[in-house]
Amino acid sequence: MAVLSVDLAYRRWSDLGIAILSRTTGENGLPGPIDCELISWDGTELDEPHLGPVHAEILAGRLNHLANIRGIRVLLLDGPQAWKSESNGCAHARLSERQLNCAAKTGLPGIVKPATYRTFAEFCMDLYDALCRRGWKRLATQMHPGSTPERVLVESYPHAAWRSLGLPALPSKRRARVSDLATSFAALETLVPLTVNRPPSHDQLQAIVGGLPGLALEAQDPTGARFIGEPPRREDGHWREGFIVLPLPPRRASNLHWLR
Repeated sequence: MAVLSVDLAYRRWSDLGIAILSRTTGENGLPGPIDCELISWDGTELDEPHLGPVHAEILAGRLNHLANIRGIRVLLLDGPQAWKSESNGCAHARLSERQLNCAAKTGLPGIVKPATYRTFAEFCMDLYDALCRRGWKRLATQMHPGSTPERVLVESYPHAAWRSLGLPALPSKRRARVSDLATSFAALETLVPLTVNRPPSHDQLQAIVGGLPGLALEAQDPTGARFIGEPPRREDGHWREGFIVLPLPPRRASNLHWLR
């Protein structure tokens, strides 16, 4: 059982944070640490390197191929999946963004705050649409996708994921030092035992923490994920709203699958 989590970027392929998270079995058949396979698409691991800007259609094809060969049905993406609904009661944001007090907000189609966020927001929505053309669907219910054969797209938000776990958020990539990455990874590993195939970069660490609720969704574990916002829907020719899904801290008294 595995999920694919991506910390999105559009300027350079090397800025993508990609992690495959899977459950392991420890001694006596007890759940082991979560295995995190970190993938770098920086030109050295691609059959056909793309060293320039990230194009949504090409990225969708590569993510879809990776998910197909690994049998992955839950794909988490750190970026907005839709615009705000006119009737959600928020002036400039989707309900999920308002509830999480997101710094960047997607308003009505074509309107974002801050304005510099528009290119990234539209790239993300193009990526969701490109994946949907390949058979994926935006997560539309709080029922766990492990109960259906559908492949689902889940919007993550690493900054809020840290706080949802009760941990300090990782500093921004521009401000984070190597010591910050080490400290944040150690704190996360203390709460959620992990194994990694290499020391994670900032983007990869964000992909790991953002991907944790995907394992709960795949396992149909209602205690491991928190849904923020409203289901996605079509409105006047555009996708609107959509859930942001966050991890919940494991409780040692429960039988959460990610505990030792």
